[in-house]
Amino acid sequence: MEQSRPINVLSLFDGMSCGQIAINKLGIKYDNYFASEIDNWAMQITKKIYPDTIHICDVREVKGEEGLKREK
Repeated sequence: MEQSRPINVLSLFDGMSCGQIAINKLGIKYDNYFASEIDNWAMQITKKIYPDTIHICDVREVKGEEGLKREK
């Protein structure tokens, strides 16, 4: 499959970012990977393996674009 342009990915209930693992194995290019996850251990694993992951708020707080703010 030919990809015309990079994409943004939103992963809800991201866990340890298995979606990102699959996307990378498939060779799909993406600009940003937004992840919603509340488990601190899973987030730490993701941050170590994929430091460019943009962690957003709890999925229950995502309401339109305002919910896609970076978590500090």
